[in-house]
Amino acid sequence: MFKLFLVTGATGATGSKTVRFLLESGARVRAFVHREDERSATLAALGAEMVTGDLLDFEAVRNSLEGVQSAYFVYPIMPGLFQATAYFAQAAKEAKLSAIVNMSQISARREARSHAAQDHWIAERIFDWSGIPSTHLRPTLFAEWALYWTDQIKTGTLRLPFGTGRHAPITAEDQARVITNILLAPEQHKGKIYPLYGEREYTFAEIAGEIGKVIGKPLAYEKIDAWELKQLAARSRAIPENSGNTHRRRDLYTDTLWQHFQEIAKDHQNGIFAGTNDLVQRIGGKSPTSFPEFLQTHRNAFLE
Repeated sequence: MFKLFLVTGATGATGSKTVRFLLESGARVRAFVHREDERSATLAALGAEMVTGDLLDFEAVRNSLEGVQSAYFVYPIMPGLFQATAYFAQAAKEAKLSAIVNMSQISARREARSHAAQDHWIAERIFDWSGIPSTHLRPTLFAEWALYWTDQIKTGTLRLPFGTGRHAPITAEDQARVITNILLAPEQHKGKIYPLYGEREYTFAEIAGEIGKVIGKPLAYEKIDAWELKQLAARSRAIPENSGNTHRRRDLYTDTLWQHFQEIAKDHQNGIFAGTNDLVQRIGGKSPTSFPEFLQTHRNAFLE
């Protein structure tokens, strides 16, 4: 009988693609979603077993893990990470999971000034304390962030709180391949922390330049304060989420998110988000998608 895997955030960017890749491998997948909608219906049609619940509901989490071999855990940048992590770790221990793949972030570290980044570092430790073999993924900024900026792009100027620091945008699909392959064969990855990067590094001004090439007209870049971005986002509802989990979108209008942006902008300038490596190729089995290729694939989103 095929192994059963649980994927949380199953309608989000990394979760939905992980569900698809697992199903394509012949695995059984239980998709944990916050609510039923068109996205969950699509996953059900592909063959996923759908479970509706809340990661802050211990019994819902425990029931979802019954009979599961390994699981992918992701939680958005919002209050509740410790509670959700502790619930998931305890439920996983009771269900005797063999492995957990945990979505963290590149800026997760003890001394992080971003509360969310420090919380992710502590969440990693909670999974380690649980005794369930865990692999922590620390991706740099998602390529998908560009899709949240469409309203700004239409104005001709991209306004974000980042300076001249660099990072290699990584796609959710590339991360999903890594997640899938770790879930399918977790032994060599247990206890590891993997920083994940895209193909090559860009400054945000260079990112604006690449978007300009795709839309066929110049796109300027302007550095603003994180709290100015909050006002722009409130008007456009264009809020990036590094978790890839799109549920409870209104709850993301919190100071947790904006304090995070303020501090990671400093981290970005100081090189915390910079770097490249071969982990996407080595674990995921495919070279990272280039940022220009990603933009071209989603060109229509910028032109609508």
